[in-house]
Amino acid sequence: MGSERIAVFLATSGHSGVDRVMGNLLPEMARQGVRVDLLKIRGHGPRLNDTPPGLRSIDLGVSHVNSALPRLAAYLLRKRPRAILTDKDRVNRISILAGLMTGMKSRVVVRMGTTVSENLRRRSPLSRHAQLLSIRLLYPRAHRVLVPSEGARDDLIAIAPSLAGSVRVVSSPIIDRGFRSRASAPLEHPWFQSQDVPVILGVGELCERKDFATLMKGFALASAEREMRLVILGEGKKRKMLLELAEGLGIQERVDMPGFAPNPLPYMAAASCFCMTSRCEGLPVALVEALACGTPAVATDCPSGPREVLAGTGAGILVPVGDPAAVADALLRLLSSPPPAEQVKAAASRFTVENGTREYLRELLG
Repeated sequence: MGSERIAVFLATSGHSGVDRVMGNLLPEMARQGVRVDLLKIRGHGPRLNDTPPGLRSIDLGVSHVNSALPRLAAYLLRKRPRAILTDKDRVNRISILAGLMTGMKSRVVVRMGTTVSENLRRRSPLSRHAQLLSIRLLYPRAHRVLVPSEGARDDLIAIAPSLAGSVRVVSSPIIDRGFRSRASAPLEHPWFQSQDVPVILGVGELCERKDFATLMKGFALASAEREMRLVILGEGKKRKMLLELAEGLGIQERVDMPGFAPNPLPYMAAASCFCMTSRCEGLPVALVEALACGTPAVATDCPSGPREVLAGTGAGILVPVGDPAAVADALLRLLSSPPPAEQVKAAASRFTVENGTREYLRELLG
């Protein structure tokens, strides 16, 4: 594979699940002998910590995805990569259009990391129509459409039946070679210095889709029965609302929101329980990371991914979406009778970087 070149065009927040997936995938592809060009929009992620030989970042010189089309097309014509991989709808559209402009000389592979129909419900009518139109008209022009779970695949095909032959489920590359050492890094947060009081952990963007309000309400109910604390890692538009909610629930002294953590793994390894109350996902990276640290989880049975990760493993409890009472009950049950750490880790064992990279390269190289 040493002569193969793959382009990866991304415009991420720098702290999302996509950033963590791509931060693992791209270096591993380079280590496996593929030349990887990461094409970036100015001011956007991912920000790679690991850049082995064969992986390079190229600034397209633009600050918006839509304005990248001419430069992306010029890159494809000049470098002729074997394939181009993109993630998220706006970037996917531009990649497919650039492929059409250049005669589809490169294999165009696009990824959708969430359950599209659920995500669209929170969009404006104009935004919803634009994304549906691009999925139904443009995505069939791509060589492959990659998703992280069977639930995401079924949802996408329901929206665009013409994609049935091109959608593939690929494993998310989450657990890399340095996972254990990063998880054992020192953690200075005072709540994790002893195990006298259990700490519940939530991780993710503070947005409507992650629904941390349900986590806070469930925690308030559970902490009325047993002493515990809650830490939520992440930044987002809902921070002020969540702080006000904590005060309104009278739990502000038992809740800490320290912001975005570049390395959340030590928190996950030290927590008594991980809790994810999302309204929709694709394949929740933070859930897999927490399990890989040996920390049991409570997760909403949302579309899609948590059931595919947890069902039948004994590593955690699935609860209905938007149900604080069910969250509280599950938290109390897990804290009273946690599963063995090795059993929890086994639930995440298939999500290695090696497995995921192998599956991605199969679809990219054809």
